[in-house]
Amino acid sequence: MKISSNIKISKNKDGLEFIEINNVLADARIALQGAHVDWWKPKSTKDDVLWLSSNARYEKGRSIRGGIPICWPWFGEHPTDNSFCLHGFARVIPWKLIESSDLKNGATKVVLKMIPTEIVKRQLTYNFDLILSIVVGETINLNLKTTNLSDSPFTISEGFHSYFYVSDIENVKVTGLENALFTDKNRNFKKGIEGHSISFKSPIDKVYLNSSNDCYLEDKKLKRIIHVKKSNSNSLVVWNPGKEKAIEMSDMGKKDEWRRMVCIETANTLENSVVIYPKLSHSVSTEYSVQEY
Repeated sequence: MKISSNIKISKNKDGLEFIEINNVLADARIALQGAHVDWWKPKSTKDDVLWLSSNARYEKGRSIRGGIPICWPWFGEHPTDNSFCLHGFARVIPWKLIESSDLKNGATKVVLKMIPTEIVKRQLTYNFDLILSIVVGETINLNLKTTNLSDSPFTISEGFHSYFYVSDIENVKVTGLENALFTDKNRNFKKGIEGHSISFKSPIDKVYLNSSNDCYLEDKKLKRIIHVKKSNSNSLVVWNPGKEKAIEMSDMGKKDEWRRMVCIETANTLENSVVIYPKLSHSVSTEYSVQEY
């Protein structure tokens, strides 16, 4: 396989491998454990776009707090066995680089494939193929493709659990979800209709359902808007843990670090879970861009 000239493969002290991308448009880093983008920054932007905890764990078999974790084949807790990994195993097992290329616009494309391990084989009863394509440039685009290699249908839920860096949660709002149906995980999954833009005066963990809408994260202090675009996604999650829960999470960073992140998660979950029939594929994608003003 020919490696793009804008790519370098590196390792940390624990032997975890990373794809480092440096092209004319942006810098990025992708951990091969979990196909996890932990860093992306267009060269045209002044401030970080993705949030990464100062206490993020870079260890074999552990998830990384921040960046863009992949949730698959379930989102949240496993539907029948809560001893299984929260948000599925895709973010904690190895993937391999199977393709890379330099695009005409200056962006870099990488294609990763999940390597099924014994853990995977114990947790699933069906055969599958899982491919993640990432295009790193002035925007970042991620496309997750699931193919059913079994003889029977199976159901998945999925998501890009993206953490965005903000100046402070008091300075930001999310728009684009007005009039959307939500279920509030902090209120025993009580349903409601979002009547206005979303602010962060208290902990929030809402799943917006039956919605393919784009949304926008506006930060008045950083003077920018992050556009979250999605395709084949009918759910979206907005999350910030708040102070009390953040203190309980050992990898959430130093004091008040939680105030500088908002998760906006392109997903298919709950009643928007996806049934994939034998020999067919399903893809979900998201793209992030930054507009400064």
